Amino acid sequence: MLVAENEEKELEKERVVNESVPPLKLSGLSVQELQELCKELHQKLDVVDEMRYDMQVKVNKNENEIVSLKQKIIELKGIKKPSLKRVKKTTDDMLGAYIDASKLKKADFKANLKTVKKEDDKKEEVTDWRKNVEALSGMEGRKKLFTAGQ
Repeated sequence: MLVAENEEKELEKERVVNESVPPLKLSGLSVQELQELCKELHQKLDVVDEMRYDMQVKVNKNENEIVSLKQKIIELKGIKKPSLKRVKKTTDDMLGAYIDASKLKKADFKANLKTVKKEDDKKEEVTDWRKNVEALSGMEGRKKLFTAGQ
């Protein structure tokens, strides 16, 4: 399909060129006649370049006009973005709006945790050392130390 289109375009180009520019007959021409032919072809090229330049200027002018008209249309329509309002929602509320609540599981992290039993180590009770010193002073205190050691 593309090959056929390309061939059609090539044939169209050849047809247009053959209509606008007749084939050159260079055989049997003198140097003077060849120079005159070159001058004529050069003048024709100048005319074609001028036309091409004029067409390009018109195209650019039309493109700029289209852009400016589009901007005017936008200004006339007055497209304004609405101011956004702050909405306070929890993640569960937002997910619930998009997903069916029956399909959504709430994350219960504590249910999946292992239970660990704490073993209370027997720790000596720390008391104020000043009370201990007063209780153990004198002969009674030494007797308590002696009986506690046995």
